[in-house]
Amino acid sequence: MARSDAGLTALNSGAAVAGNHLARERGVLGISALLFIASAAATVYWCRSMSGSMAMPGGWTMSMTWMRMSGQNWLGAAASFVGMWVVMMVAMMLPSLVPMLLRYRGSVRGPDKTRLGRMTVLAGAGYFFVWAFFGAVVYPLGFVLTAAEMRCLALARSVPIATGGVLLLAGCVQLSAWKARQLGRCRNAPPCAPSPSSKVRSAWQHGLRWGVHCSMCCSGFMVILLVTGVMSLGAMATVTAAITVERFASRPERAARFTGVVVIAAGVLVIAGALRCGLSL
Repeated sequence: MARSDAGLTALNSGAAVAGNHLARERGVLGISALLFIASAAATVYWCRSMSGSMAMPGGWTMSMTWMRMSGQNWLGAAASFVGMWVVMMVAMMLPSLVPMLLRYRGSVRGPDKTRLGRMTVLAGAGYFFVWAFFGAVVYPLGFVLTAAEMRCLALARSVPIATGGVLLLAGCVQLSAWKARQLGRCRNAPPCAPSPSSKVRSAWQHGLRWGVHCSMCCSGFMVILLVTGVMSLGAMATVTAAITVERFASRPERAARFTGVVVIAAGVLVIAGALRCGLSL
């Protein structure tokens, strides 16, 4: 009788723990869903508000993303871009980050609900800090290149061919062994150190590590997004879908290779179109 009561008590205790764990994860999933909806809505709003473009020699249009608004200084324009970029990255990368956060929460033992929530937030903040740094590096390059294209007619005419060349390079990266290694690191990265720590500071470090792995793995996709239209909803949706498929596919290498072939074909078409346009001028 005593053994039966002990077993029933253990069963009830286990069920309670499982129920509490499920409730905690439902909270994370719910907050993540709301954050995704908000960031996606903000991204759509910004894309539509900056939908203007300038016709350029060579048959292409320049996005207003890299141009300063009237009365805006360079630092303000850079801060605005980085803010926009981070919101875009939240919308694009959150579907891939949430499973990593759930694994992280499951691996950490000890902290109470409040502290675990704080650690989860810090891990996510560290992850997106890396993407913010990526955007801060990209903006000056885009700004300088845009200014050069507006001053130099020959450079402006070469942009379509250069875009096709970048697509070819990005497609080749997708087919490379380097990409396969980075994808494996990103998908299989341990949620935390071999001996999980409940220290809040470690959560930030884990987020930074995830961000570095993920940004390296997605560098080809980000370059594609930048050259095809950083404010293009279609380009963002396509890149987001490709990244998500790579993270969840049972054979990620095949998904990466398929994407690489598609990107190479797109690069060939862009170059062929640019050459055809050049011959007709």
